[in-house]
Amino acid sequence: MKILKQPARITLYSRPLCGWCLEAKEWLDSRGWKYTVSDVGADPAARQRAVELSGQSLVPVIEVDGLALGDFDVAQLERFLQKHGYLEP
Repeated sequence: MKILKQPARITLYSRPLCGWCLEAKEWLDSRGWKYTVSDVGADPAARQRAVELSGQSLVPVIEVDGLALGDFDVAQLERFLQKHGYLEP
């Protein structure tokens, strides 16, 4: 899957033992994309921000250049990034 453009800012809202969160981190790492991790279990402000972005309390939530995707797996993340022009369809 070809990268069309690099995101300027990625924040991954997650919990340490969340399997989908770990998969998202591995996916981002494998592409060399830089991102910030916000632990919604340890940081109430991060938890509130994740809920505001996604409308739900589930993780992972990813914010890419102001666009948000909540409660996803890697296939959904790829479709999200394709839809917004970061990856080739």
